[in-house]
Amino acid sequence: MSRFPRGFVENSSMEEPKISRRPTICFRPINPSDLERLEQIHRDIFPIRYESEFFQNVVNGGDIVSWAAIDRSRPDGHSEELIGFVTAKIVLAKESEISDLIRYDSSKGEETLVYILTLGVVETYRKRGIAKSLINEVVKYASGIPVCRGVYLHVIAHNNPAIRLYKRMSFRCVRRLHGFYLINGQHFDSYLFVYFINGSRSPCSPLDLAVLVLNYMRSGIKSVASKLTMNHEEKGSKWLKSKDNTRCLLPTQTKRNLASERVSSGYDYV
Repeated sequence: MSRFPRGFVENSSMEEPKISRRPTICFRPINPSDLERLEQIHRDIFPIRYESEFFQNVVNGGDIVSWAAIDRSRPDGHSEELIGFVTAKIVLAKESEISDLIRYDSSKGEETLVYILTLGVVETYRKRGIAKSLINEVVKYASGIPVCRGVYLHVIAHNNPAIRLYKRMSFRCVRRLHGFYLINGQHFDSYLFVYFINGSRSPCSPLDLAVLVLNYMRSGIKSVASKLTMNHEEKGSKWLKSKDNTRCLLPTQTKRNLASERVSSGYDYV
């Protein structure tokens, strides 16, 4: 499978007409008339070049399914022009790179997954929920396939807006792949996100067990520290009683420390 960039790209050189105050965003399948525009957007927002075969496959509805976002309120014949897109394909679950994360049901026959290939929104239309709506179209499509177990994708590790979006949409980050992308001779890491559907759930991985053990150990340490603090207070109260009843407590973590702790145990280990 080709390693295409997934998700958002922060920069875009495209010059787009001004957006109306209330754009009318609609979604439809990508068709052959979108070919030139689709190629242009990919050139402008992705750092690598795609082969012509990929675009032909998308617009002609080969083994790739796709959705286009358009703004019906755009004037001068631009109302059908792409302002965003998502492309995806169905793959066999057992042949996918997350085959070890799927709980198989032999009674359902050959189980599948939907893999998101590319997702993009032109710069002037970002932060309007369009990417989220496009992903929802994919999830809705996949959920309508009884044997489909989930939707998954890759995102380059420094694409923080996309990572936040996938997390908000309940995608689960299951792996970090080192050097997954090769762009202009430089390797970049990727995160692999999965959205499980149709009752599918990932089996507990070694990383999950490690996180559980770590959290258990942390809670145990906190419990012991709490008891030591209580004992210290009880002992200290005997000789501090004649003063102002001031008691010495162990230092506690600030909210900022706790927040950083959550980040450090996020997608690297889940």
